[in-house]
Amino acid sequence: MKQILQNILDRIKPTEKEEKEVQDRIKFILNKINHNLKDAKAILGGSGIKGTWLKPANDADIFVRFNYKKYKDRSSEISAILENTLKKKNLKVTKLHGSRDYFQIIKQGFTFEIVPILDIKKAELAKNITDVSPLHADWVNKKGKKIKDDIRLLKQFCKSVGIYGAESYINGFSGYICEILTIHYKGFINLVKNAAKWKDKTIIDTEKHWKGKNILMELNKSKILSPMIVIDPVQADRNAAAALSIEKFNNFREACKRFIRHPSEKFFEIKEISEEHLKKKAAKNTLILIDVEPKEGKKDVVGCKLLKSFEYIKKIIEKHDFKVLNNGWDWNKNALFYFIIKKEKLNNFIEREGPPLSNKIHVKNFKKFHSKTFVKNKNIYAKIKRPYLNPNDLVKGLAKDNYIKEKVNGIKIK
Repeated sequence: MKQILQNILDRIKPTEKEEKEVQDRIKFILNKINHNLKDAKAILGGSGIKGTWLKPANDADIFVRFNYKKYKDRSSEISAILENTLKKKNLKVTKLHGSRDYFQIIKQGFTFEIVPILDIKKAELAKNITDVSPLHADWVNKKGKKIKDDIRLLKQFCKSVGIYGAESYINGFSGYICEILTIHYKGFINLVKNAAKWKDKTIIDTEKHWKGKNILMELNKSKILSPMIVIDPVQADRNAAAALSIEKFNNFREACKRFIRHPSEKFFEIKEISEEHLKKKAAKNTLILIDVEPKEGKKDVVGCKLLKSFEYIKKIIEKHDFKVLNNGWDWNKNALFYFIIKKEKLNNFIEREGPPLSNKIHVKNFKKFHSKTFVKNKNIYAKIKRPYLNPNDLVKGLAKDNYIKEKVNGIKIK
């Protein structure tokens, strides 16, 4: 197993040259922002400062820490102050909306997210969840100094399983959760062995904030709805895994079980959806591939709209009696939705159940709306011509659906 993990690290861990190239990019932006900056300081954040990033690196988080004493009662102003500062420095920025507005700079294919925060020493002083981020980094660097590579392995493992990211269209394991779990179990292998045995409502409290107490009784109910509770090491009243869905939790457990039984490098390979692979998977069944053009905006918001569109299309397909055997979606620039539908001939007509014969008024009204009716099991039924006998025709029609138009710029069957 050690050789397998080493082979993976050789592929995902940045080389010294790659590290330097990224650090040079970051240094340039930091110097640009910090030049003549008053009452604030720009610092590197996220996996960059923690040293847990995977290659290829194409983004970095920059936090601009504003003086706490000066801005603690004016924290709502720091986004606007930062925006003006960035514009004065001739930096081309895009404003993004979140719990506090932040900014994006894309330079030569590299994305910087510039986030205004208050410079705090304790989590309880935070006016916004983002204020705590540097404290997360401090904790990871202090506790996980010797197992950064294990954290990288877990992140790659989660990416391969399709459960990496706490965004609302993923509901998986955030980078911070990966760091907490790896540190808690003192390494990747020990984590995977334990995760394979996790029960529902597994509780991880690395710093023992709630030692001797029943966390499920102590925390607010809204914070313990997730299938596992990961107490934030720097914020005792926060469940860092609150966004985790039961589906992603189960997927992780099952992947860990399979990996323990048969360790393989395949568990770290990110599987891209290809048309050729899907065609083979569909075999004699019907494969529907939909090219989807997303709307512009914050990634999390756009992702949610794509997810809702995907779920809506699936629901409509099933509503028309087509059996979906397999489905999924992938998102790069455009999104690709796929549905593998059982190839079977549907009847030209469908039966719609009406009221019982004893309810004469409703039966009479039912007959007004339906010309072909018949009686079965003491109920009135109507025979209605099926609107779609081919799932492709059904999906083509959805391009004009108002719900889809609200969520994406357009869909097209490939």
